[in-house]
This record gives sequence, structure tokens and C-alpha cells, in this order.
Amino acid sequence: MTHCMRVVTDSCGAHPTPVPLTGVNMPVSRLFSSLAGLAVVVAVVGAGMAHAEPDRDAAHGNAWCPQLSKRLDWYGTNRARLQHVIDEQGSCSHPDRPPRNVPVAAFDWDNTLTKNDVTTATLAWALRHNKILRPESWSQVNKWLTDHAAQALTAACGTDVPVGAPLLTATNDACADEIIEIRQEARTMDGHDAFAGEWNHRRTVPEYAWVPQLLAGHTPGEVTRYARQARAEALARPVGSSQTVGTHTIPAYVRYYPQMRDLVHTLQQAGIETYVVSAGFEPITEGWSPGVGIDAEHTIGIRSVLRNDEITTRNEGCGGEPASRGETIPYKQGKRCWINQEIFGIHGPDAWQRQPPGQRIILGAGDSDTDVSFVRDATSAHLVINRNEDEIMCRAYDNRDGRWIINPMFIEPNGPRVEPYPCSSTGYVTPDGGKAPVRRADGSVIPDQKDTVHG
Repeated sequence: MTHCMRVVTDSCGAHPTPVPLTGVNMPVSRLFSSLAGLAVVVAVVGAGMAHAEPDRDAAHGNAWCPQLSKRLDWYGTNRARLQHVIDEQGSCSHPDRPPRNVPVAAFDWDNTLTKNDVTTATLAWALRHNKILRPESWSQVNKWLTDHAAQALTAACGTDVPVGAPLLTATNDACADEIIEIRQEARTMDGHDAFAGEWNHRRTVPEYAWVPQLLAGHTPGEVTRYARQARAEALARPVGSSQTVGTHTIPAYVRYYPQMRDLVHTLQQAGIETYVVSAGFEPITEGWSPGVGIDAEHTIGIRSVLRNDEITTRNEGCGGEPASRGETIPYKQGKRCWINQEIFGIHGPDAWQRQPPGQRIILGAGDSDTDVSFVRDATSAHLVINRNEDEIMCRAYDNRDGRWIINPMFIEPNGPRVEPYPCSSTGYVTPDGGKAPVRRADGSVIPDQKDTVHG
């Protein structure tokens, strides 16, 4: 991810404006990647993937209709409902569809396509291998980092290591602890808030933006290599295992969900273009996404501004917003913006808005409130992996359009949530961080919802 078309750099400038096409406003890069990406997908899927099962469907004459594997368990009728979307939207029903009108499916990454968080796994690997470079000033790394947090990091990590040299986090538990605590809990080890100030809570969250900033000074390629090494370790460790970083105990394993990998593969066989849209750091996600058959050109995450091919503490903007230190990342409405901008070629403030059905994804999949805007935008199916998050589960259980599909986590699912989701009171986070009722498109309030789909 080092060329000008993928990352804003001080020398290359912003992404070029795509050439409009008739029908759907699709960037030329997407038109070509629709074809080239398929070849990459075939090459990288690898052993162990549950292959789609071609079958002849009487409803579609002699066309071959890719089928989701019947050997993989889904909750209730979810497999059949997803298969209906594939049959209805795939090339089986539209054999003569032009490339510019190829439908799109978009997936969150962490805990949607995998069990456990690959950013956490990669950060843990980086801390255990001394890959965090000492900044000149912790206060300059993240614009919302509090003075107390900066002082705690300075005290824990010390000043003996020269600026730009690796911090010895493999042996300095105090330094590793402060970094992990801030990333995981947005607070310092002594319990103080690590971030303060104002930000749009529908567009960013400081502790997510902080991970790319921690990796400033490395190249994107180096970070992807770290992610691949973390991936090898996490896949080799037993389900349920944990590791200690500093004094924190965190999951040691990650698994691709076989059902989701099969879903991606079947969508691709049916001529539906698939993307990952993650609130994680793009070079990290690119280290993992080939495992489900999605290449770098179809992987969207936080994109850093580069200087001399090195990551800086600034990231690209979306929807007409300039590059910043974390103000617009693929988070909640930010995911919608990045999908509209990078996939459908909609630039400027319009990218923040829901588009007409012909310029929206047909299937969106996520697991958390981070994903709610883009999953809600999908025209044929909204797939939610139940992790008990308020807003997305309120909308899923309300199921206003009849197209929401809820599935428990496929590995170590949550049990039932005892209390109903507070949809009618505090289920929605406002841009200023306040709490409000979750409302439907017509403005009516969603009533509190019981948790009925669980492991």
C-alpha cells in the first residue's frame, strides 16, 4: 500500500477524481479491480476454505448458481435467507449484467469475519517484539491525548531510548501496560481518562485512531509484515487461549469464521464484488484479508498520510474533510462515507449521506455499533453477528424492512443478554457523545428489544 492511488502522501497528493460512468457512478479503479481482484481471490483463498457448492436452480434455467455450503451451521433459516440474496442479486439471475453495474457486499473485519480483534493481536505482537518507536512527544501523537496520559506514558516508557528508536516494550511491562490500557479502555493505568476534548462520536473514536499513530515511522509494508506474523501466531494458538502483554491478559488466538469465509467466496462466485471496511489500520487488515479471499484493493481501513513512504500521525480524510489526526476514520458514519467515496465514487459532503438504492451495497455485515450506518444502508440484507451492542441490535431486532439477519458468534458465542436493549432511551450515541433513543427513518422511536438470538 505504497503507491499514490492508495495512500495520500506529501509528494503524491490526494486520490484522483474518478471518471464518471453511466448507470452507477463507479470509479474506473473499481471497474478494473472487479476483474483483476477476482484473479487475486482465486490465488489467495488457500487450503481449508469451505468451497461454494454449484447447483442448478430451476428458477434460473440452466445457469449455475453458487450455493452456500450445507456443511457449515448457521442459526435458524439464515443460510436460506442469505442464499436467496445471492440467487436474486448474483450473476445467476443477471448473466448479461455489465461490469459497471456489479453489485457490492461490504464486511466489517474484527469479530465479523474473524473471532477476536486482529488489531489487538497485531499490537500485542508489536509490543512483544519492540516495534513501537519512541515519539518526540507523546502529546503530539494524538490530538485528544490528555496531559495526564502523556505524562504516564513518559514515566512508564522512559526517555533513555533515543527518539525514533524502538521502545523496549518486550521487557518494560509498565510501558506495554500503558499502551494496551489506553488502546483497550481509553484510560491510563491509574484510572484517568486518556482522551479529552471534542470529536464527532459518529465519525471517530480516539483510541482507534491512536493505533496507526503508534506505528508512525514504519512503512505500511513493514506493518503488514508484522500483521502477517501476528496472524501466524494467532491462528496456531488454541481457541480460548490467552497471552500476557505487560501485565494484561488478552486473547492469544484469532480464527476466521468458516461460515463467513464461505459467504464471501460464494458471493464472489456469484459475481458480487466484496469489500472489507474496517475501523482498524488498513495495513494491518491487509495482512489478514487474503485469508478470506479479499485483496488489498478491496480492503478499506484507516489510511495514514505518508512522508517518505513512512507512516505519520495524520490520516486521510473523507467526504471533503481534509487529512487530520484522526477526525474522520471508517467508524459509524465514517464507514458509510468511505464506502460511498472509495467504492461508488461519491466525493465531497454527499459521501456522508445515504445514497439512492442503485448506489448502495446490497449486503452489509457487522457486529457492533461501529458498523451500524453501512449495514443499515444495505438494500437486500443486513447481517449482524450478535455481540450485544446497543444500537445495531436495536435496529436488527426492530427489523423494520424485514431484511435484518441476526446470527450468534460462530465461536464462543455470548449468552443471552438479561436486560432488554435500551432502544427507547439511551441506545443511540449522538455526535457530541450524548445518549438518545434509537429512531427509525420516519423519526419514530424503536421500543426496547429483548435479546432472543444467542448461542
